[in-house]
Amino acid sequence: MGRVPVVAAALGATAGLGAARVAASHFSVMVEELSQIFVAGPQVVKFGMGQDLTKEELGGAAVHRASGAVDNIASSEEDAFMQMRTFLSYMPSNIFELPPIMESEDDRDRREESLIEAIPRNRRRPYKVRELLEKVLDENTIFEIGKHFGSSTVTGLARLNGHPVGYLANDPYVLGGGMTRESSEKIERFVDLCQTFHLPIVNFVDQPGLVIGVDAERKGTIRKGVRAISAIYQAQVPMIEIILRKVFGVGGAGMINGHGLHQRYAWPSGDWGSLPVEGGVQVAYRRELEESDNPEELLQTLMEKMESIRSPFRTAEAFGIEEIIDPRDTRPLLCDWVEDAYKRLPQLLGPSSFTMRP
Repeated sequence: MGRVPVVAAALGATAGLGAARVAASHFSVMVEELSQIFVAGPQVVKFGMGQDLTKEELGGAAVHRASGAVDNIASSEEDAFMQMRTFLSYMPSNIFELPPIMESEDDRDRREESLIEAIPRNRRRPYKVRELLEKVLDENTIFEIGKHFGSSTVTGLARLNGHPVGYLANDPYVLGGGMTRESSEKIERFVDLCQTFHLPIVNFVDQPGLVIGVDAERKGTIRKGVRAISAIYQAQVPMIEIILRKVFGVGGAGMINGHGLHQRYAWPSGDWGSLPVEGGVQVAYRRELEESDNPEELLQTLMEKMESIRSPFRTAEAFGIEEIIDPRDTRPLLCDWVEDAYKRLPQLLGPSSFTMRP
């Protein structure tokens, strides 16, 4: 796992050691309705646990979409092999080589005019982050990994001006893009993959923070979230953050790594803070609201006051980011950055101080 890329496919019922071998890979895939993965098969489970299940009910694609035991689901054996070949096309042959650069047919200076309106002015309104990624990364090179597990976070491989990169993004349609236990595991594993095989990382940030509530606490989300943040801060590969909108709480702070040679840029829609204004006002002014004769009117006044000073320029003026950019300039900026990033990579060849675990 720490030397060469390992891919695995389950092409039928796969149990015990075979199932472990599928999991012990950098990328794994199973085939819908053809493959099942389990530690022990239905007869063993019936005898030992008293549960009468079919192979599909026990370890079919529907089960492992949610479990994260495999990365992707394929529609056929041909699709499974195609996905494995695609994954490997971004990888070096081993850790002593650089990822393979290909000539790009996409204009490195392409400016998509629609990006200027990609983020809704209403901060509570979601947008389709995958469409946004297609307008910035090289055309027809996006390969998403783990779409159905930890789906508030989007991870995958792509190219910028022909250079392989890993990308992270948040999906506002799923829990606002917040960090769950599952998405934290996904981030940690993906960053470790990029670190092992020297892939620069582009992080499109719209992070409201770690998810809250009793279910999140019972799952130990804070521990998994901190592990994901640790992976980001320990990574030595070049990393760039494009702040699309929210950067709140521990999760938001963890996504913005200001150490080393990492770079941070923001769109004008960037929005920072320990807590969102919508919830932070009630916390900061709790006593005043409790003592007010008209708490609803006071809350509205305070909200309007906070809204009037809400701006990414405050962070930029304090050098918390490099620059606020026109969204349409994102692709040219990233293509310039990735060329500089690849000049740094030869210094990182060889074993990493930490590597990816299954």
